[in-house]
Amino acid sequence: MTAHPPPIHIPPGAGRAPQPAVLPSLGPLVAIVFLGFLAVAIPLPALSLHLHETLGFSPVVVGWTIGLQSIAAVLTRHRAGGFCDTHGSKPSVLLGLPLAVAAGLAYLLASPLAGGAALGVILLGRVVLGLGESLFLTGTMSWGIARLGPQRTGMVMAWQGIAMYASLGLGAAAGIPILRHFGFAGVAVCAMACPLLALAIAARLPGAPAMGGRRAPFHRVLGLIWRPGLVLTLGSMPFAVMASFLALYYADRGWDGAGLGIAGFGAGYILVRLFVAHWPDRHGGVRVGAASLVVEAIGQALMWLAGGPVVAGLGAVLTGMGFSLVFPSMGVEATRHVPAAQRGQAVAGFMAFFDVALGLTGPLAGLAIARFGYPSAFLAGVAVVLLALALLLGGGSRTGRAAR
Repeated sequence: MTAHPPPIHIPPGAGRAPQPAVLPSLGPLVAIVFLGFLAVAIPLPALSLHLHETLGFSPVVVGWTIGLQSIAAVLTRHRAGGFCDTHGSKPSVLLGLPLAVAAGLAYLLASPLAGGAALGVILLGRVVLGLGESLFLTGTMSWGIARLGPQRTGMVMAWQGIAMYASLGLGAAAGIPILRHFGFAGVAVCAMACPLLALAIAARLPGAPAMGGRRAPFHRVLGLIWRPGLVLTLGSMPFAVMASFLALYYADRGWDGAGLGIAGFGAGYILVRLFVAHWPDRHGGVRVGAASLVVEAIGQALMWLAGGPVVAGLGAVLTGMGFSLVFPSMGVEATRHVPAAQRGQAVAGFMAFFDVALGLTGPLAGLAIARFGYPSAFLAGVAVVLLALALLLGGGSRTGRAAR
């Protein structure tokens, strides 16, 4: 019978001994995530326009092309986590970022092509980008935990989440002007340059050694993280609804200010992470996660019941505030009970639950809207968040006992 390493358990608030300063230890990694993720963010709107307006492909083809990167990321998270655990977090980043550069090169090669040839090269780039994203995001997350210590897992995830969100917002906003002024080739060059800058930063940082030690089968790791992972999936669905349908909801109701609603969501999300990112580490992931889900449910309820843009905007702000700490709170719970030698695999598997939320929510919400109208998407948001809350509170004590 094979002996498995016991899971580690870090009580909330443990590790009060002096720790590395956050900014010097985490700042370079946040910059790597921001620059690396621009390879994902900048091409997003430009790719849609190029495929549809220039190459003439249908919205269905556009949707599958955009979604292929997320599918590739989900399917490669497990392998990326294993590579990170066995070879170290820095090698994972140093492999993932060049793959992101290669994806931009594929876009550049596709820019003078037309028809199926252009689509085929772009699809190859999307697959390569999914693998690259898996490697460098898993690597930077594990690298940050190694540099700051597992007691600051929530802090690491919160700040790297800020980097991803800021990159997505700024990159998507920049993608269309770059396309208009420099064409799709200009977008491709930017998508190559940003991860190259990230690579230059990563190459100069001291690495964190691979943990080594005995390794449990992945199904056992999955058994330890599935509950916080599923809570993350359910708690992330309102975010995906907001990103996909908020503007259409405002237009359907004849309201102005959809941009303010989106900005309010982003402001609530970022402000909470700026000021209380340490809460999951200090107070525990279950407690902070439960409070976050309650706030998120209230925000979704206001969106559902809103009679005007002011109430809807308030609901968007509360949704952003509530969603903000769901990821780091559940990340603390997921990684706390996993053997140190497989922390990278746990991080990768946990992040895949977020990818699943993004992949499932759009089609499901679209079906609900087609049948019952736009408010039904936010009513469904209330339901899934409350289900996440019940799952979290119902499993917290059992998870804690299993870890001991």
